[in-house]
This record gives sequence, structure tokens and C-alpha cells, in this order.
Amino acid sequence: MTDALLPNGLKSGGGGGDGSYFRKGCNPFAQTGRSKLQNKRATVNQQIIKQMRIRAGAENLLKASSNNKVKDMVLLELSYVNSNLQLLMGELEGLNSSVDVYQNAQETTNIPVIALGLKETKEVDFSTAFKDLIRDHYNENGNSFEDQIADLMDLRQACRTPSRNESGVELLAKYSNHLPLVESRFFAPNRPTGIFFTWYDSFTGVPVCQQNLSLEKASILFNMAALYSQIGTRSNRQTAVGLDEAISSFEKAAGILNLLKETYTHIPSYDMSPAMLSMLIRLMIAQAQECLFEKTALPGVRNHFSSLMKMAQEAAKVSEIYDQVHQSMIQTPIKDNVPTFWSTMSQVKTNHYRSMAHYFVASALLDHELGPSDDEDQQEKTLSQVYDQLPDKCSPLDILKRKDERSRMGKAHIRRAITGHEEALRIYSLCPNLTKLDALQDILKASHMRTLEKYNEYEDEEEFADYTEAPDIVSKTEHKAEMEVPAAVKVKVIDFFQRLGPLSVFSARQRWTAPRTVQLVPQDRDLGFTLKGESPVQVVSLDPLCPAAADGLKEGDYLVAVGDTDCKWMSVGEVMRLLKDVDEEGITIQVVSMMDSNPSVPTKSATFSGNLPKTYSMICLAYDDKDKNSKSHKVSKKSSFLSWGLKNKLKSASTLSLPTTDQSGTMPWNKPCRTFPSSSSYNESLS
Repeated sequence: MTDALLPNGLKSGGGGGDGSYFRKGCNPFAQTGRSKLQNKRATVNQQIIKQMRIRAGAENLLKASSNNKVKDMVLLELSYVNSNLQLLMGELEGLNSSVDVYQNAQETTNIPVIALGLKETKEVDFSTAFKDLIRDHYNENGNSFEDQIADLMDLRQACRTPSRNESGVELLAKYSNHLPLVESRFFAPNRPTGIFFTWYDSFTGVPVCQQNLSLEKASILFNMAALYSQIGTRSNRQTAVGLDEAISSFEKAAGILNLLKETYTHIPSYDMSPAMLSMLIRLMIAQAQECLFEKTALPGVRNHFSSLMKMAQEAAKVSEIYDQVHQSMIQTPIKDNVPTFWSTMSQVKTNHYRSMAHYFVASALLDHELGPSDDEDQQEKTLSQVYDQLPDKCSPLDILKRKDERSRMGKAHIRRAITGHEEALRIYSLCPNLTKLDALQDILKASHMRTLEKYNEYEDEEEFADYTEAPDIVSKTEHKAEMEVPAAVKVKVIDFFQRLGPLSVFSARQRWTAPRTVQLVPQDRDLGFTLKGESPVQVVSLDPLCPAAADGLKEGDYLVAVGDTDCKWMSVGEVMRLLKDVDEEGITIQVVSMMDSNPSVPTKSATFSGNLPKTYSMICLAYDDKDKNSKSHKVSKKSSFLSWGLKNKLKSASTLSLPTTDQSGTMPWNKPCRTFPSSSSYNESLS
């Protein structure tokens, strides 16, 4: 099934700065299997939150009422609500068990693999809150940022329905990398924005709502991992290229889930709890290992002793990992939230691949007797590595050399293979959702029949007296699946709101005065102050007797505009070029002064999980005392503009000095001034 993409009908480079319109997702109304499933999941989530609100109201009424008749009616209503919730939870579990829509359309000969469903969310309107903050905090016209706010909202909306390919992952990654910029601009730890982010638990449908961006950032990462898992399940595992894609996708999904686990440890949504994420990581690694096994077997397994033993250990490795997945799924409270289909599938695969391992060992022992031309030492070494422990008075060399011992051990492995396949079929038949997968049933039955045929070839009348138990097979692999954090997680983005100025100064954490207009009038071509820093440039070494100081300019002020030119992003050199040709009439500049913003105790952010309020402290950004401007600076002696970079060894290389006026020649800043240099000498002074 293919994903229908929204047409690219808007202007290119709309806010993304990459020359192409990136806000492209799947059409939410497209009639594909995946879109139908996501729409059903969204509907069930809405019904769950409705029932939970009714239940919360009924429970509150039950506590407040003292009338017995009212209590009886409320208890009856609660029983109906709880019954409806159980039905909805079961319906959601059924949707999470619908793995067939995520499989490759031509997939008929491989065991299905599990994909994670995308977390659902509600729409968020940034317009009012962002415009108000731009006006009140940044002293800008919020309406002039309507396009940027719309671009951000479009990007978030598209992330709700990403296409199931690398473009969809890139879409989520771009929004994920915009979130830290948006957080710095608009989300101060001590000032609520009034914007609530609601995300639904992907397994239970329980909504979680927060005002800060932690939930938003974590949920986008979860959806990136889910999307990679869907790409992996969609790959054509009948080809080497498709298997490589599946392996890489599952490893990347595991890497992102591990990043999520290490970065966000207190998200109040159970699908992103450390225990659940650990289980999901194991599941993705197990599926990657399964695909590695299929890739090894894709060209066919050589009917050779060492090749069969190698495949036996590879199959045992897959079985071992799926057994670990199953054990983690049946632990409390994970087993109460994971679909029964998932744990049953992992149990079926554990038995299936263990049986395959025993079948390969049996084939190697029964079909390949030790001949004169065979390397006896090599076969003994190979067989000894397959077993951890052999029955008493039995050695690998005895099994290889003695025909009766070899046959007895081979049949014991066949019996364990048959028992394992029968157990896999039994477990398969007990899960209603699993029985819908005809391809899985066909594979299990075919494996069982093949093992029975092998057993019948060597069946004899004395079989009933043979009580030999085949030992366990040591798992081993030459290609181990590993977690991988994809490069797509970190992509370069351009800040939608960069017009507000550099984040080092103009962020939600900082506080500054409203822009002040100062008239600069040069005296003998000297403006009376020095500029330093990158962008925005800062006023230092201000002559208290100069006209600019009299007009309100202060040391530590940041220049935000020169005349009609915005200079928040300009360097010292660029600002100097604007100021060096100021005539006697002067020029106006706009400056802001940083205010002391003592870090206060972080506010509490109310988190609602299933209508049960929880409180989580918002993490304060690190406060750096270096950002404070000293209230008093000593007036330092300046070198002339021409001598900058040659004599002024104590100043930063990013500091330039404007020429000063010589009124009395008695003050340290009143040195004989030089005329402004030509452009060539100016460039020399910069070099």
C-alpha cells in the first residue's frame, strides 16, 4: 500500500530556507490501509478521553454527594463507563495488533514483523500566544510574524501524517530540530504561555497534556522511531536490498528509542516510560536480528555440515532474543499495556526459531556422516561450539564417529524440533488476532511438515525405547544487530523567528528594556564610545561627556537599529560601516539595555494524564551570570581606530574603537583623534 502525499501547491522555501516546500505529509483522508488505521486510532482516542471525563465527573459527584439514591445512580453510571472503557481499550489493542497493513504488499513467504503506530495529538494554535509574547516581550509587531507562525503550525500539522519513507522521517526531524529554537524564543521557565500540548498514549489511548515542550519533543522522537519501524515492515524481505533496508530501519528505530530513553526520563506517558522503551528497543533489535538471519538464508543454506551448524546457531540467536522480548513483555505493568498479540507473536517466534535450530543440527548429524575426506578436527570443534553441555559419557568425537550415537542425537534434535513447532502452532491458535495472519500460519505449518518428513525418514521400531534428550544449542551470530542513531535526527534548520535577533540575547529567558532612540552627533568625527562583540554589538567605554551619553546611551547597551536599518544580526564591522559616514546632522540609533533577571523558583507545570492531575517541575535552563551586565564599568583608555589590532593587546579581537574628540585633552579618553581611514586602510586594520 502506498501513502498519498499532499500536493506541493505552495511557495517554495516557505520558512524552511532549504529551497523546497518541506511541509509535506500524507493526505489524512487518503484511503490507504495505514491512513484508515490511524483515523480509527484517533477516533478511539477521542472516545476514550470522553469516557474518562465522564468517569472523573461521576467520581467527583460520588465523593461530594451524601444522598444514597444519587450514589446508587452514580455507581451504576460508573459501571457503564468502565465497561465502555474496557471495550474501547480492547478495540485500540485490536488496532495495534493490525500488523498486516504495515507489511509489504508482496510479502507472503516471510513471518510478519511488528510496527509501532504513530502517537496521535491534537491541533495546537500558536498564533495568539506567540503574537502576544512578541509584542510584550520582544517589543515587536506580532502581526508581522504571521507567516512564520503559520509555517510552524503547517509543519506541525504535516508531522501528524508523515509519509512512510525517508522524506517523512526528515519532516519529523525538521520539526524536532525547530522545537529547541521555539522553546528558547517563547517558553520561559517562569512564565506560562497558555499553550497546551496533548498527546495520546499509543497503547492505551490515555491523553497526556503539558504546557512545556518536553512532551512534544519526546513524542516527535517516538513517532520518528515508529516511522522507521513501519519502513522496516514495509521493506521487501525477498530481496537483499529490501532486507538491508529493513535491518537498517529497525536498528535506527532502536537507536531513536534509546535516545528517547536517555534524554527524557520523566514523561508522564506510559508508552515512553523507561520500562516500556527498554522493551521496544529489544523488540526492534530482535526484528533486525531476524532480518539478518533471513539475509543469511536468502541465497539458500548449503547442505554442508559446517553451514548447517552455523545456521542452527544463527536461528538459536534469533530465538534467544525473542525470548528476552517475551519475558520483558509479560512483566508487570508492561503486560497490562502491551497488546496480547505482541507477546504471543514473540512467543511463537521464540519456539519457531528454536525449532529451526534443532532441525538444522539434526540435518547436519543425520545427513552427513564423517567420511575419510572430512576434516575430523574441524567438525569436532564445530560440534563442541554448538553445545554447552552434552549428556554424560558423551563427547563430540563420539557423536561424530559412532553411527548409532550420531543417529540417536540427530533424532533427539528432530523430536525437539517437532515439539517446538507444535508448541508454536498451539500458541498461534490461542490468539484471535494472530489467527488472522494466514501467511504466518502457512509458514508454521510448512516448517512443522518439513520436520515431520525428516523424522519419518529415520523412524524405526525401537524409537519408543530411546529417551535421549537433545541438549540446548548455543546461540551465536556473525552479524549482530546494533542500535543506530540516524543522521536524520540532527538536521540543519533555519529559525523561523530569527528576525527577533540572536538567541544569545533575544530569548524568552532574557529581559531587556523597550528600544530607546538615541541621537548620535559626532564631534570632530568622534562618536564617543566603543563597540564590541559579535551580533548584536554592544556599547563599551562610553565617554560620559559625549552627546550620545547625554541623550541616554549607556554602557552595555545593545544596538538593534541604525537609522532604518535593523542591525541585530550585524557584526562590529558591518555596524562600523553604517556609522563611519555620519555627517554633522548625526543619525539616530535604537538600543536596548539588559535587565537583571534573577532566576526565580521554577513554576509548576500541571500535567493531566487520564484526567488525574500530576505535577512535574519544569526544568530551568542553566543560568549564566556572565549574561549579567555589570552596573559599573571603569572608563578604559582606548587606542585610536587606526592603531586597533596593533597596540591594543588587551582587548578582544572582536572589539573596535570609534575615534574620540579632543575637548580638553585632560581625560584619558580624550586623545588626539585621527580622521576615518579609507576603505583600504580600514580593511588592513581588520586583517
